[in-house]
Amino acid sequence: MRAVIQRVSEAKVTIDGSIKDSIGKGLLILLGIEHDDTETDIEWLSAKIVNMRIFSDENGLMNLSIKEVEGEILLISQFTLHASTKKGNRPSFIQAAKPDIAIPLYEKMILQLEKDIEKKIGTGIFGADMKVALINDGPVTIIIDSKQKQ
Repeated sequence: MRAVIQRVSEAKVTIDGSIKDSIGKGLLILLGIEHDDTETDIEWLSAKIVNMRIFSDENGLMNLSIKEVEGEILLISQFTLHASTKKGNRPSFIQAAKPDIAIPLYEKMILQLEKDIEKKIGTGIFGADMKVALINDGPVTIIIDSKQKQ
């Protein structure tokens, strides 16, 4: 499971011209799910995200987590995070999970993040054509892959 985490001052996702969800200060998370990901990946990744100290404290140092600043989360599914570009010019997405595997894991990730952050999060719609807008704060962008947790 791979996540691109962006610290934002605001973000929103639009589907078919309507805003599906939006947040203020917090994290925009783009989530890619692989065919061999499990609930263990979800638990580890969610804990890592909500406890990561990437928000500034009173001294301007990145010492605070999303929980400590009472920030919001917007989670967007994005299978293209598992693109392989080794051969040719057309990316291969063979590592990305098919919807029958990915959708239940995406839904479990939503529930896990909500449990860990102790509030509802914003989401896109799995498989939809989404327009994501954000103001990256910092900019701060971090990539985490559950396959590299060891």
